[in-house]
Amino acid sequence: MQLKERLQIRIPEMRDRVSRLLRTAQDTKVSELTIGQVFGGMRHVKGLVSDISSVHPIEGIRLRGLTIPEILDALPAANESEIPLVGGLYFLLLTGDIPTLDEALEIEQEWNRRSQIPGYLIDLLKSMPEDTSPMTLFSQAILSLQSESQFMKKYLDGMRREDYWEPMLEDSLYLTAKLPSIAAIIYSLKHNQGKIVEPDNELDWGANFARMMKVQDKNYEEFSRLYFIIHSDHELGNVSAHATHLVGSSLSDIYLSASAGMNGLSGPLHGRANQESLRWLLEIYDKYGKLPTKQEVTEYTWETLNSGQVIPGYGHAVLRKTDPRFLALLQFGEKHIQNDEIFDLARLVYKVVPEVLKEQGKAQNPWPNVDAISGSLQLHYGVEDCDKFGVCGFYTVLFGVSRILGVSSNLVWARALGQPIERPKSLTIAALEELAS
Repeated sequence: MQLKERLQIRIPEMRDRVSRLLRTAQDTKVSELTIGQVFGGMRHVKGLVSDISSVHPIEGIRLRGLTIPEILDALPAANESEIPLVGGLYFLLLTGDIPTLDEALEIEQEWNRRSQIPGYLIDLLKSMPEDTSPMTLFSQAILSLQSESQFMKKYLDGMRREDYWEPMLEDSLYLTAKLPSIAAIIYSLKHNQGKIVEPDNELDWGANFARMMKVQDKNYEEFSRLYFIIHSDHELGNVSAHATHLVGSSLSDIYLSASAGMNGLSGPLHGRANQESLRWLLEIYDKYGKLPTKQEVTEYTWETLNSGQVIPGYGHAVLRKTDPRFLALLQFGEKHIQNDEIFDLARLVYKVVPEVLKEQGKAQNPWPNVDAISGSLQLHYGVEDCDKFGVCGFYTVLFGVSRILGVSSNLVWARALGQPIERPKSLTIAALEELAS
């Protein structure tokens, strides 16, 4: 496999770089904490290492050093597709190299070879109460695959530490291969009377997902590829990535680690922002019973702010301009979507909300992130977030399908570089008071 061969070249190079840093600069200070940071969730503390992604306040997310526009331009697409193959993105995340079309297709083929869903996983999901949260189902499905872990089998057999990355790679390929099917099965249980569509091994990862979701519009294949690419990673310090890394640092396998990460992703302050953004758009639309005017959107925005609430999807901890992922989805929608008033409302809100937030003067960043628009596109293609019981969260499952591409890549490299168990030290409040005196 070309992916594994490329990693066999890259890993010794990276190990040498880390060893040189530890040998020559171990005591170099990276960051010093304040009491505010200790109590503030350690925001902006530089204490994790990942070459896979970084967030620039102006350029947005960079995946292996490439911006979102550069990613979409550089990665190979197949069969005259507009959007690149997700397999090419995974090759890039793991190796740092832009793949050829053959290398991207090889990942797609490896995924197809591993895509079969075991019967016990389907039985587990069907046995859960009908009103179970989609993210609970997703996390349980991932966890149920843990008995397949090659890493744990080889670890118990006594493999060498420097070889840990190889079964982690195999486990990561095995899990990521099944993610589109798992998500589609969860949706079928919630919305399609449990009618499961088997994967087609002739299709790529994104197109297969669209087929299993029973979305008729051919553009949903392209949209799925785009959605999964732009949501794949966002530095290592966000809750889902960090939780995965933390659990993985104990040498737990990808299934235990990713399940923990998805539990973090499901929190209202993390992966549920997309559904909150769509809910707010639908509230505006329902109030006026039509696409509101610019003045009406302005008034509703002020009503929301004056009631002490925030505008969902607007503002970001790092970014100081419009999220390039938002722009990628906006451009896709403007090209492919017509006569959809919810999408049109999302576009109108983009013209109104930043100006209102600037006038209010409280937001450091008045610009939208990707969550402000992603739900309106999913809804356009008929993919719903909430089920008949009013239980929401399927959009967060889609976020999780994508994010596991990034967190699994990070864990492969954590194994390759021999990163230790994460174990920061805690302090008492009395100790902090003494420091402050």
